Amino acid sequence: MSIQAALKAREEALAPALEQSLRRAAERVPGFAARLAEAGLTPDEVCRAGGLGALPVLSKDELVERQQVDPPHGGMLAADADVARWFQSPGPLYEPQLEGADWRWGQALADLGVGGDDVVINCFGYHLSPAGAMLEQGARSVGAAVVPGGIGNQDLQARAIADLGVTGYVGLPSYLKALIERFDGLEGVEADRWRLERALMTAEPLPESLRAVIAQRVPMARMAYGTGETGLLAWEPAGEDPPAGHGMVLADGVDVQVCEIGTGRPVTDGTEGEVVVTLLRSDYPLVRFGTGDLSGWTLGPDGSLRLRGVLGRTGAAVKVRGMFLHPRQVAAVMEGVEGVADYRFVIERVDHVDQLRCEVVPAAAGGGEPGVGATTTGPDGEALARRVADRVREGLRFSTRVQVVEALSPGDGPVVDVRDWS
Repeated sequence: MSIQAALKAREEALAPALEQSLRRAAERVPGFAARLAEAGLTPDEVCRAGGLGALPVLSKDELVERQQVDPPHGGMLAADADVARWFQSPGPLYEPQLEGADWRWGQALADLGVGGDDVVINCFGYHLSPAGAMLEQGARSVGAAVVPGGIGNQDLQARAIADLGVTGYVGLPSYLKALIERFDGLEGVEADRWRLERALMTAEPLPESLRAVIAQRVPMARMAYGTGETGLLAWEPAGEDPPAGHGMVLADGVDVQVCEIGTGRPVTDGTEGEVVVTLLRSDYPLVRFGTGDLSGWTLGPDGSLRLRGVLGRTGAAVKVRGMFLHPRQVAAVMEGVEGVADYRFVIERVDHVDQLRCEVVPAAAGGGEPGVGATTTGPDGEALARRVADRVREGLRFSTRVQVVEALSPGDGPVVDVRDWS
């Protein structure tokens, strides 16, 4: 089967649910009706075969702007929608979790063999972030018990893995490595109390060097791909060797496209493009949502349609420790920080863990040239570093090491990514 044939088969399978969702959304949700009108489209036109591709892609930045104009949801939520939770992502972008919504993570966990006999430690954040609640829902949907670990307190989490007989993990791959190391360092805990055999990891790349380390302790460890707005989109299947390059199987119940950057036209071959998603919900019609992630189509050994994984980003935002960092957010947080003449954020990778460093140039006393006559060391420099660290932690939800310097390297932007994923 060709990629084109596989795409057509998936489109035909999704067509009835997609058409019903789009028609109901046009009636119920003013923001979606406005999008159709702005594009000069009718529900009939977007519902016909291939018609969805005529609707312009909705970028994350545009969604943020719509929410700011018409808070909190930009007119994209039905008036009678039953919202169970609101999440806040950087932007800020408010994401509703609707009562009865299935974010599909249970599909990947079931494929890995997670079920009612398992105890899963969930190491995604629960505060404001959707990841913790989404993955908990997925684990509970397959009957597993959940330890809501979140991020941090690694000694306590390692102890819980031993004491509770934890058998499954969801979280960042780098965080799993850290927990393995903490477990091995626990005093008085025998090695056979490590029972963790299955892991579903997401939100950051998994280089083969780190995969090899994890595989020594977790025999069934697979990567998944999803977003906070859309839920699970694809995952590495349990029955195949992940490094073999067979791609990620697509989740059921969601429309996934790969589209040309700039035009938004759906790609029907192996060319790279942006992952564009449509949720099959009429109460929150996130339709043709541009994730900003790059991928491409491939076929699995069985001829099934697959995503080739996340191949990069289309925009300026980068992921750090599983969360997005956008230059616009950085500018908003650093604006008006007393004593700062210039700054940049440097993202590094040390022992498979993201490190965020903020370099700041102190303002000169008396208003001279930046850095000239300014104090980079001593009490004044230390006070400036603490002030910046506090502002970043409060505004961006990142902890960072602040380095006070005399000048920045020329030509670098406000966010510099120097990570090596080998």
